[in-house]
Amino acid sequence: MRLNVNENPYPPGDDVVADIAAAVTAVAGSLNRYPDREAVELRTALAGYLGHGLTPDNLWAANGSNELMLQLLQAFGGPQGKALVFVPTYSMYPEYARNSLTPIVTGARADDFTVDAVAAVELIQAERPTIVLLASPNNPTGTALRLETVAAICAATTGIVVVDEAYSEFRRDGTPSALQLLAAYPHLVVTRTMSKAFALAGARLGYLAADPAVVDALRIVRLPYHLSSVTQAVALTALKHRNELLATVEELRRERDATVTWLRANDLAVADTDANFVMFGRFEDRHEVWQGLLGHGVLIRETGPAGWLRVSIGTAGEMSAFRGALLEVLDR
Repeated sequence: MRLNVNENPYPPGDDVVADIAAAVTAVAGSLNRYPDREAVELRTALAGYLGHGLTPDNLWAANGSNELMLQLLQAFGGPQGKALVFVPTYSMYPEYARNSLTPIVTGARADDFTVDAVAAVELIQAERPTIVLLASPNNPTGTALRLETVAAICAATTGIVVVDEAYSEFRRDGTPSALQLLAAYPHLVVTRTMSKAFALAGARLGYLAADPAVVDALRIVRLPYHLSSVTQAVALTALKHRNELLATVEELRRERDATVTWLRANDLAVADTDANFVMFGRFEDRHEVWQGLLGHGVLIRETGPAGWLRVSIGTAGEMSAFRGALLEVLDR
């Protein structure tokens, strides 16, 4: 049982699958031609989904958030630039920086895994990064950023500020999105994905919202025809079925909150989370706990600060199996 990669455990329904198959069939006859390199129809649909007065000129799409991040670092990082992250955070950010030859500096998060706005501004003034990478909700902790913190960081730098909202749809009620700040800060970028809430990890579709000038900069570094006709057709169909696909989000949120409550009731530390995963601990030997769970057929993630583990939220049955296995491993 895989509870280690933050996938949505609920596959698309039969109606969605049938419509995706029909959409792919419709473009199959023209696969001898290159795709729309601007993905205009898809970007228009994505702008409609996000709202906030966004237009297709504000949207960009790529093969997963991974490609988006690499494009952003190629455009605004590189050997003459500098990236700033606040750890613990997404483990791939340093890899993207390495692959784009971008120097990277790290700031520390507070004990509750939030980003302190005053400390962040001081670090930005000292390091002068050309790009700041902020995950909200943060992976692996699940911590969401306060809008005031994002605004303070945007005000402190002329560099690009990227708020990675891959898990945004799972936010608890009242937790805002950085999309609200786009109009005020033309150097702010908000990235999203269809891999999580839309249950389309296999489709590889990431997208971002930003000022049109930022989108133009990404056109310079993108590979030719980087988004296939098939990917565009699948994503468009998923957006048409958004209500059905996103219907599982509320169930996963309930299961997440129940998991947090249960873990704390069993005297484990749990980071507050707005994502579809929970980071918990603290263990003297987390690898021993991880290995014990694996021995019971439950695969979670050994990641984050020392002593912590992360479990993705699965179905009710999967989470019941996780709880039972953890109790046995901890001999409770």
